[in-house]
Amino acid sequence: MKDGIPGPLRRIVTTQVSRPCPLFLLALAALSLPAPAAPQATTPPYTRADTLRGAIGPARAWWDVTFYDLEVTVSPADSTIRGRTGIVYRRTGADREMQIDLQRPLVVDSVVRDGRRLEHRRDGNAVFVAMPAGREGDLETVTVHYHGRPRVARNAPWDGGFVWAADSLGNPWIATANQGLGASVWWPNKDTQVDEPDSQRIAIRVPRPMVNVSNGRLRAVVNHDDGTATWEWFVRAPINNYNVTVNAGAYTRFGDIYHGEDGVLTLDYWPLAHHLDAAREQFAQVPSVVRCFERWFGPFPWYEDGLKIVETPYLGMEHQSAVAYGNGYVNGYRGTDLSGTGLGLEWDFIIVHELAHEWWGNNITTADLADMWVHESFGNYAESLYTECLRGTEAGARYVRGVRAGIDHDRPIIPAFGVNAEGSGDMYSKGGNMLHTIRQLVADDDRWRGILRGLQREFRHSVVTGEQVRRYMAERSGLDLDPVFRQYLEDTRLPVLEYRIDRGNIRYRWTDVVDGFRMPVDVRLRPGPCTRLRPTTEWQSIGLGRAGELTVDRDFYVLVRNAGGRGEASLPEGTC
Repeated sequence: MKDGIPGPLRRIVTTQVSRPCPLFLLALAALSLPAPAAPQATTPPYTRADTLRGAIGPARAWWDVTFYDLEVTVSPADSTIRGRTGIVYRRTGADREMQIDLQRPLVVDSVVRDGRRLEHRRDGNAVFVAMPAGREGDLETVTVHYHGRPRVARNAPWDGGFVWAADSLGNPWIATANQGLGASVWWPNKDTQVDEPDSQRIAIRVPRPMVNVSNGRLRAVVNHDDGTATWEWFVRAPINNYNVTVNAGAYTRFGDIYHGEDGVLTLDYWPLAHHLDAAREQFAQVPSVVRCFERWFGPFPWYEDGLKIVETPYLGMEHQSAVAYGNGYVNGYRGTDLSGTGLGLEWDFIIVHELAHEWWGNNITTADLADMWVHESFGNYAESLYTECLRGTEAGARYVRGVRAGIDHDRPIIPAFGVNAEGSGDMYSKGGNMLHTIRQLVADDDRWRGILRGLQREFRHSVVTGEQVRRYMAERSGLDLDPVFRQYLEDTRLPVLEYRIDRGNIRYRWTDVVDGFRMPVDVRLRPGPCTRLRPTTEWQSIGLGRAGELTVDRDFYVLVRNAGGRGEASLPEGTC
């Protein structure tokens, strides 16, 4: 989760977070209807730096990372870091130049292989290293030594870098957050989501008595004579660069055991010591969340590394096996309900949303940031599934319909590929409602759950493209979902079911849609039963029989317009 709250509500909620207020409720009402009628055509100017960051160029393509050995000394006194990254990689080609990413103002001191310094040059935030010749298939190691004052994240997690903070008792409190911006903002690596190491060592040295919590399992704590200590963590599973994290502060720990689908899962919680009682109460929700998500998505993906939740000085982030939590030990999103239904106040938004990312974003990671909808649409949809686990199917549906109020329809969810571009914040709530609509199309909850679990099983611990996810869902559902995905992910408009009642018949068609759009939709011809229409962009008709009114199932995220009457298109209000 980079922001976790879509659209203009982000501006409201992030400034009015302490309690629900009339402004928040008015905003929900004002935003209930989508505004634009056509997609936006503007193209941002992309630079060479964007391509170096977002594409797999020649200096990235010939080597695959297998292991990172990261050691960093963190100095809160002057907000600097110093460290090294050992990069173990396998040659897949014969290119002689290697691109390693490290963002300014951090400085590369040296690049070493087999005890010999290698020549390197800077190109913005990329470092190009002249490599000795090698054979395809060889396993090699290069080590980058570096230092400097990393970029400061002043509004994490919406911006990225290091957070240098103090807790309420005045103790130093340090954390990292860098989704989208990239892990190279604080350590040298191949900064692309395409290439994950098979495992990783993370050794963070901080002044005593600070405690550092990173990903994976704690291997050792080494005390040094200069009053510092190194906290060594090891991740046994593949991990994406942006998930690697530093969390240093006056922490304490408590834990639990969860008996899940893959056996015994350790649950470790790291709150600030003076928040221990609040953490014990709030984190009691965690087993329920894991149980629900294991039912819908399959086994928790990281039994070998465990599940940790770490209190942070910012709102939250899905750092694999070390989930960042800063929601103030209250339910909702800092005490507010993003759905406007009241259901979102029955659980802690950050616990639910960020734990969903252990499946969607961490277990299944997209190759390009442009496909971030796979992370965030499923993350948003998981919130409604957890509501369903607690309160039943209709409550879950009511929650996901409620979050429609925060959708902007400002620009496509999928932006340009290969330039590290991030699409519209609509990837959250609009994406979640797209998935909820597809569930209605599948019309079989056992099959739907099989599709979600199947995605996690098929692409376990993998990097995927959005197209792979789309194709899998279409194949396993037996439905033509391509026009549905194109409409909701690549266009800003909502499809409009236009109809008119004419001489005992109802005529209907889709408008404001992409070419070839032909999504079925459930309607009720009152006072008769529900039926499934299969509209296209051409007018079709059916006999009314005894019916005198048409209503569309509100669980389809579409608009409805009576072409024979007056008024604008509106969200459906009926149910089937």
